[in-house]
Amino acid sequence: MTNVVEVKVGLHCDECIKKILKAIKKIEDIETYNVDKQLNKVIVTGNVTNEEVIGVLHKAGKNATVWENVQC
Repeated sequence: MTNVVEVKVGLHCDECIKKILKAIKKIEDIETYNVDKQLNKVIVTGNVTNEEVIGVLHKAGKNATVWENVQC
């Protein structure tokens, strides 16, 4: 089953992004991933859950939370 997981995570510099990408690539069953530096947002698609993605990023030393869509 394919899920889309969107998380908010600090993307302060290129080293942060490298660390995040390295951690995400270790997750099994991912199909795609995207990093949006402007929004501090990481999007992962595949057979993954919010908890899996956030857990991997926490292990990499990054604070990550579920992306909240705010509509006005």
